[in-house]
Amino acid sequence: MTNNAAAFKFLEPDESIPVGSTWIPCHMVFNVKVDLIRKARYVAGGHWTDPPSQITYSTVVSRDSVRKAFLIAAWNDIDILSADIGNAYLNAPTKELVQGPEFGPNRVGQTVLIIRALYGLKSSGAAWHSLLAESIHAMGFTASLADPDIWYRAATKPDGTEYYEYLIVYVDDILVLSHCPKDVMKMFSKIYHLKEEPTVPKTYLGATILEWSINGDKMWAMSAQCYIKEAIRCLESELKKSGQRLQGKPVTPMTPGYRPELDVSPLLEPDQASYYMSLIGILHWAVELGRINIYIDVTLLSSFLVQPRVGHMNEVLHIFSYIKCHENSKLVFDPNPQVWDETQFVKYDWKEFYGDVIEAIPPNAPPPRGNPVQLNVFVDADHAGNRVTRRSHTGILIYLNSAPIQWYSKAQATVETSTFGSEFIAMRIAVEMIEAMKYKLYMFGIPIDGPANVFCDNKSVVTNSTVPESTLKRKHNAIAYHRVREAVAAGVLRIAFVFSKHNNADLLTKPLPGNILRALVHNILW
Repeated sequence: MTNNAAAFKFLEPDESIPVGSTWIPCHMVFNVKVDLIRKARYVAGGHWTDPPSQITYSTVVSRDSVRKAFLIAAWNDIDILSADIGNAYLNAPTKELVQGPEFGPNRVGQTVLIIRALYGLKSSGAAWHSLLAESIHAMGFTASLADPDIWYRAATKPDGTEYYEYLIVYVDDILVLSHCPKDVMKMFSKIYHLKEEPTVPKTYLGATILEWSINGDKMWAMSAQCYIKEAIRCLESELKKSGQRLQGKPVTPMTPGYRPELDVSPLLEPDQASYYMSLIGILHWAVELGRINIYIDVTLLSSFLVQPRVGHMNEVLHIFSYIKCHENSKLVFDPNPQVWDETQFVKYDWKEFYGDVIEAIPPNAPPPRGNPVQLNVFVDADHAGNRVTRRSHTGILIYLNSAPIQWYSKAQATVETSTFGSEFIAMRIAVEMIEAMKYKLYMFGIPIDGPANVFCDNKSVVTNSTVPESTLKRKHNAIAYHRVREAVAAGVLRIAFVFSKHNNADLLTKPLPGNILRALVHNILW
């Protein structure tokens, strides 16, 4: 243990134990991180203590905020540097009164007080988060109310262009977005020990980060390739023990025609069921890192985590075989705005129906700086897709400019009797996601270029959403109907029709044939 002096205080025989202290054991923990890197830590047995009175949880930056950051950096022509703070928790004093056990050949029988936020204590995460927040605030940064781990500070480029510098915090991983990120990193290095010199990010949260170029325009890209390679290596090593291996070169993530809800193969044994859960978790993280092309397949198989069957496990292995053969796909954060045919979007006077309704812009948002971003959204629903429950499935894909930022694939909570109903439910969910996305952008100080451009492949939904005089004939869809129409009237979004073969959200609602899948994946991934 290299940080004994900082983390522990050894009591001499004549020193008394502080009142309120609790004896706890300490031990080594061997862990596999989300990027499959193996680590070992000396941790405190915090589970032996009662929950302390202070707050014990700590937030981390959301993944869509990270994706936004890479897009904004390219769009505003600012640089990014990353750094990792060494022994982060040990910088923070602990607020818990605990005693450690005896350890070390020369410390037998001696009482040890844990005085730093050692891993394992219930309040350590919150203690470190609070200490780091104080340091960042002292640098002049402000935490965003939309995501407290996104920090911004007004800055000006040498040419007079006003913009915001950003800090992105994920526990002890720091990303700095600035015209001069080295200056910000120097401020950090004066306070904390950085494991290495700050560099252009190469990995983040298990993803490989790449500098990319399209027609001379520099941008960023995210790839799950290294994560997938390591996951497949571990999986193949496990399969080898039982004489199995990944087979074939499938052209689709799921076997054509397979329906997991109709599978009646034998249930997995408990140990295999547990392994099934871990494999699904790995695939979900691959989706978070940009493998949108397997999202619907992973979502459908996730419905059977409680009682997975042999057939479900075979399909999980089929997905791994697929991504092994298609491991080079990348998510590129292209900052170039899309150019749409404006005749698709017809503007009407909604005053008679919804009065002077306007978009709700947060009054406490910072003044916008930088180039405005464009929201482009694709919405789709697979009506009654589940053969057993007949619930429909919603798929939503949100772009900022030409960069995929957020994706959604989930079964609807209700059973809709018509395609129109399921599509309108999907549109209502899209409205809520758009409003949440806009709120974040406003609170990050990022200007927005007009209403979101939303594309749907159901003409009835487009008509009912965009033409004021259109009436609803299905009363049970009234809430979704007015929710969407009011958002259109307020200028939050505008809706246009798109043919299914060009609707990228179709990828998120149902398993597709190989030729259609390839065409849509080509529109999203590189």
